[in-house]
Amino acid sequence: MRRLFGRPEALKEAPFRFCPGCGHGILHRLLAECVDALGIRERTIGIAPVGCAVFAYDFFNFDVIEVPHGRPPAAATGIKRVLPDRVVISYQGDGDLAAIGTAEIIHAAARGECITVVFVNNATYGMTGGQMAPTTLRGQWSTTTPRGRQEPPLRVAELMAAIEGTALVARTALDGPRGVLKTKALLMKALKYQLRNKGFSLLEVLAPCPTNWRMSPLQSLQWLSREMAKVFPPGVLKDSPGGDGA
Repeated sequence: MRRLFGRPEALKEAPFRFCPGCGHGILHRLLAECVDALGIRERTIGIAPVGCAVFAYDFFNFDVIEVPHGRPPAAATGIKRVLPDRVVISYQGDGDLAAIGTAEIIHAAARGECITVVFVNNATYGMTGGQMAPTTLRGQWSTTTPRGRQEPPLRVAELMAAIEGTALVARTALDGPRGVLKTKALLMKALKYQLRNKGFSLLEVLAPCPTNWRMSPLQSLQWLSREMAKVFPPGVLKDSPGGDGA
């Protein structure tokens, strides 16, 4: 029973401060469970930027550093090269990775840096009030697109999969039990790629943001499945065989 419902060792004894229905809390637990299962907590270094992702240092029970908006891949590169035995996880939101940090993520991927990137896509700038992000859907309302966005969103996973230096690129959705289980399985795979020095891995996770979408938690999950997953289809976009030891 404790194994099923107890707090993972890689999570601190601190209540989450995320909004009701937010995907970050679910994803934090999944990542902590993976770190525990692999026995790498003492070797893990997380990197969090500005935004909702910044709270990671309050919740994870391993070393986490905060860096300026968009810069986690650059910091991860330096840490991994100086401490190659560490497991380095860059935990980033869509406004951070896909807008302010576009250059950093593209060039870290192009160099094939041996890091794991967890990319949370909730189609909005969450912490600053719900402005349009690069991932905001066409026609989607935001505080800066009151009539709906006019142009198409940036599809980050597809962009990363086209870069030669990437080893694993996948996308999942936290829209129900099946999506949660798939997300955990791919998190494990991405971490194993790093442990086996296979190179750069990125997992894009479609996550609900009920507060800024102006929906109930249930409505946000339904919208994620119905609208977001249609524009950002879940699946493995690129895989280097043998990286997970299978």
